Amino acid sequence: MLDVVGAGVAAVVLAPVIAATAVFVRLTMGAPVLFRQERAGRGGAPFTLVKFRSMRCAANPDPSTDGERLTRAGRFLRASSLDELPALWNVLRGDMSLVGPRPLPVAYLDRYTAEQRRRHDVRPGITGLAQVRGRNALSWQQKFAYDVEYVERRSLALDLRILAETVGTVLRREGIAADGVATAREFQGSRP
Repeated sequence: MLDVVGAGVAAVVLAPVIAATAVFVRLTMGAPVLFRQERAGRGGAPFTLVKFRSMRCAANPDPSTDGERLTRAGRFLRASSLDELPALWNVLRGDMSLVGPRPLPVAYLDRYTAEQRRRHDVRPGITGLAQVRGRNALSWQQKFAYDVEYVERRSLALDLRILAETVGTVLRREGIAADGVATAREFQGSRP
């Protein structure tokens, strides 16, 4: 209920920003304005994540070409986290929560260790413990450790703290990309 109310209020308050961002994407990158990708939700169930597009379209996108496809406007959207605003729709639909482990591609599901897979015991979030502790500057192992820590410690107080810390993280534009890449490296797996 808190997620739905929070996302609903945020969507109404941020409606002018969402509309302006949609126009900005359309004018700088053309159509489509939204990026949709299948991600793994609670229990690993797939859902379609919605974000503002920040990269040039490609028939078969390869994560190794993200730096070439990421536009100047897209860099701004990612740095300011404006690209994440459409995910409020995913929260309203019940696919996501405001706080939880970030939803990752479905292709990663069979690459997790049993411990890492615990991140799917809760709904994924727009922000989470790993996002306020370093975002993409963290290694995959660090991110997953924070995700599991969140699963074990989750509470309303922790969610409120993460939401408050997210504001500071976004304003400081920390951890937007991993070293040497435009976004994040593809997770290849932790299994031997």
